[in-house]
Amino acid sequence: MKAPPPLRGRGSVANPKNRFESIELVPEPAEIDQVSSPSTQFHTDSSKTIIAYNDSPDVGFDASINPYRGCEHGCVYCYARPTHEYLGFSAGLDFETKIMVKEKAPELLREELSSPKWGPRVLAMSGVTDCYQPIEKRLKLTRRCLEALLEFRNPVVIVTKNFLVTRDIDLLSELARYQCAAVLISLTTLDQRLSGLMEPRASRPDRRLEAIAALSQAGIPVGFLLAPMIPALTDAEAPAIVQTAARAGAGFGSYTPLRLPHAVKSLFKSWLEQHYPEKKEKVLNRIRAIRGGKLNDPNFNSRMRGEGIFAEQMAELFRVACKKAGISEQRPRLSTEHFRRPSGSQLNLFHAQT
Repeated sequence: MKAPPPLRGRGSVANPKNRFESIELVPEPAEIDQVSSPSTQFHTDSSKTIIAYNDSPDVGFDASINPYRGCEHGCVYCYARPTHEYLGFSAGLDFETKIMVKEKAPELLREELSSPKWGPRVLAMSGVTDCYQPIEKRLKLTRRCLEALLEFRNPVVIVTKNFLVTRDIDLLSELARYQCAAVLISLTTLDQRLSGLMEPRASRPDRRLEAIAALSQAGIPVGFLLAPMIPALTDAEAPAIVQTAARAGAGFGSYTPLRLPHAVKSLFKSWLEQHYPEKKEKVLNRIRAIRGGKLNDPNFNSRMRGEGIFAEQMAELFRVACKKAGISEQRPRLSTEHFRRPSGSQLNLFHAQT
């Protein structure tokens, strides 16, 4: 069947079959020729809790907050796309056009932080979405969650591709006073065109660098995340990305090689065919070379760095670049020392009742 044409402002062009569903909607060829970029829909997520826990030994956190599900940034390579399948959606266009909104996120967060069951720890924002995707400008759920975290002085690490994070410098600066905030700006490439094709609704690389500069100047610990590093497509940019991020004010950084779980395989293959057909096989073969002959490695630890000679070369390239730029590969340690439960919190009410 003829491949769908690229859609303006979208990373994917189709909805691959949900791996949990037995049926699939396959459009007729005539529909594909006439396809237009779908508008974004927002749906209420009525989750009863907001803090998600994990026991993964290689992600650097065991608790996270996701004010949204799905992400309008539309990054074609995003490892979180398959999580939309648990909601009955597709990992393709659905992930970037059907956004679930947790309208009660700030209230739920205060409730959970107030609970006697909560032991203060670093929270990540976010694990399977970008908490500063475009709708955040209007809804301000992330900002209101930061207000709650500041009230409790609970530490938070933010990972984002959006300049919008600078809107909340006032809150992040105050959190940083208590060693309770750090921000990682995700940088995949310095090529504006390539970024626009891979990450169509995320801030462009120059704006992300401006965000690093603004956060650094405000005294907020800020670093960068070269993720994903794409073999044979963006890996050669690593030294330039590290140097540029360091000049902007980044104090630390990390990287993760690309892996393609579940439906992301077909999405990324189609994207390469559309935009970089001459590089497609080399890129895919290089991914296989660092992923044990496959396009995905779900195993703890190796999934974060890859294996084999090409993975070793990527690691050395990044290590040397960081050393030259004076960048640490370790993020700053945040503190729970100043955690408190404000007067009127549920815990205080609990004690009053007992």
